[in-house]
Order: sequence, then structure tokens, then C-alpha cells
Amino acid sequence: MSDIRNRMDDLEMFVERTEGQVYRRRTFFSMCAILGIAPIAAKLTPALADAKELVVVNWGGDAIKGMKASWVDPYLKKYPDRKAVIDGTGPATGRIRLMVESKKVTWDVMDRNLHTALELGPQGMLEPIDYTIVDKSKVRPEHVVEWGIGNYIYAMVLTYNTKKWGGMVPENWKDVWDFKKFPGKRAFRREPDATLEAALLAAGVPRDKLYPIDMKLALDMHKKMKEHAIYYDVIADGQNAYRNGEAHLGVLLNTRAWPLKQDTKGLVDWTWNEGISWGACWMIPKGAQGGRAISDFINVSLDPEGQAQLLKTNGYGPSNPEAAKLLDAEWNKVNPGAPENYAKMIPGGIAWYAKNATDARQQLLDVLSA
Repeated sequence: MSDIRNRMDDLEMFVERTEGQVYRRRTFFSMCAILGIAPIAAKLTPALADAKELVVVNWGGDAIKGMKASWVDPYLKKYPDRKAVIDGTGPATGRIRLMVESKKVTWDVMDRNLHTALELGPQGMLEPIDYTIVDKSKVRPEHVVEWGIGNYIYAMVLTYNTKKWGGMVPENWKDVWDFKKFPGKRAFRREPDATLEAALLAAGVPRDKLYPIDMKLALDMHKKMKEHAIYYDVIADGQNAYRNGEAHLGVLLNTRAWPLKQDTKGLVDWTWNEGISWGACWMIPKGAQGGRAISDFINVSLDPEGQAQLLKTNGYGPSNPEAAKLLDAEWNKVNPGAPENYAKMIPGGIAWYAKNATDARQQLLDVLSA
């Protein structure tokens, strides 16, 4: 039943995103292919533009506009004889598998995260990054793997109410587990990444000893936390919990904590200290047809100018540390990739999550539902 429901959801989304819209022919047919829909049978009416272009796939919304201005436009300026388009339908793992296994690959480069690259690469779902063309020295070594290279940075950070405790604010995850010193509701995402690390740091595990994650210890810490916390599924719900005063401290995505501070005029703030930083990355589906253009695009996207622009447009931290030099002090305050901020955080354990994310998520959910 869940497969049928998921397929109906996909079809509904497909109609919403294509009806009456203008799409490149290659993009439209790729959307049909991944859903197993015959374009004629679909009875949809998108306008199709004939062109051979590089297809860049992201998750839609504001990211389309931001990545176009920051990365696609500079790429086309450097290579004016080429064409490129952003497909915002989202490179979900199931769609990648279906496309690769059916040998109908119409995507060229996809925006995901590094632990997904380490998961799908060894399964034969991805092409290796061509590091004879892509300059991996533009990013930190921890953001380079065989099947992916970091395109931006985001972080899960300790977020808190600045007025709740008479001028005191939590400075680390140990403070978050101190229910007497900092009374009030906590907020954690109902996902293992950062939720588990925060618990281990609160328990005194050293930063450099977080991985492999001690699941028993982390889950025991959340058993103590449960009565003091709300656990949210959608990141926007976590943001609203702080805004509405339902939660007073906990974890939140930095790209939500930043506008929340602005919206609340400083009532809510965050710290980079003991944040868990993550690298999004470019991945290439196995059998992609873009050739040299794929590597050229990835390489251009790592230039500091476009990376700095994407921070200003979408709040995504530059994976290229050199971009911080192009940003003033105010912008670098909200830049997870700025060297001074990045040094306060712990890089997420992508190798561990590539192997253990599914099991860790289920164990966490079991504890929270008990």
C-alpha cells in the first residue's frame, strides 16, 4: 500500500510541477522516465524546448534561483556555447536507482550529501568524480570522496532563547542536558544526525571520539531527555517551536536559526560551538551523458565567487574556505564555512552514516515512541 501511495504522491507532484510549465525536452522526459510515465499517456501539457543541455538536479524552491545565479550563470558565461538547466524535482534515492537500473539516465549532476555518495557509490549507482578536471584542493579534505565533492556546508546548531534564564545562555550540549540550570522545553529533530552527537557530547565523549557512535549511550541520554523535550519531524516545525515559545533550547538547522534570530529581533540566537557540520555534494548518476561538461560545471561551482553569492542568496555555507575572504564580517558571522566558525564545530561522520543511518534512525524512533 505504501508503494502505491508513494507513487500517487509522485504523480500528483509531477502534475503540479509540469502542468502549463515550460521545460527543456530532456528535463521533461527525465521526469517521465523516473516515474515510469509515458509522456503522451500522462496527458500533461508542458511546453518542451528542444536543446541539448546539462541537467543539474536539486530540491527545488529557492535553491533553483540561487544555484542558477551562483553557479549555472557563471558556468554558461565561461562556456557560452553550452546549455544548462536546473531540474528541481529532487534527486531522491529511489529515483536515482530507477533511472540507473533502467539505463535511461537523463540527469547529469545531482545535489545530495556526502554520506549518500558513500552509500550509493559502492552500489554502482554513481560515476566517480573526475579529479583530473575537478580541483579538489578548492574544498576541505573531509568534503572529498570518490563519488562526491562538497558544494556547500550546512550545520545543526545549538539554538536557544536569550531571555529565558536571566542573562545566562547554554554554551554547549552539556548545558542542554542540565535541566536544573536551564529549565524549559528542548527541541530535537527526530533524526539521528546531530541528535545522537549532541547526546554523546553532553555525556562527555570527546569531539574526536564521537564515531563510531555509541548508540546505547546516546539513546540512554535521550531516554533522560524525553520528558523535557519535543521531537520534531519537519525542520520548519522546529523553527516554529522556538518562535512560538514552545521550545527554549535545542538543535536547529543553521539556515533556519539565522532568519529566526532576525524575525525575533534577537530573542532566539544560536552558537557554532559544538555544532555538527555537514557537506552537501555533487554526485553523478551512473551512465550520465554530459561528458566533460559535468566536470567543468562542478569545477566552476567550487569557485569562491559563486560560493559566496550562494550564502547571500540561500544561506548555504561555502565549501570553499577561500569564499570567506570575499565576505564581510557580518556575512561571515552566519557562514558555517568561515574558518573561525568551522573550527568550533565537528564534521559529521559521513562514513558512519553511510553504513548505519537507517538502523540508527529506527533505534532512535523506537526509544522516542516507547
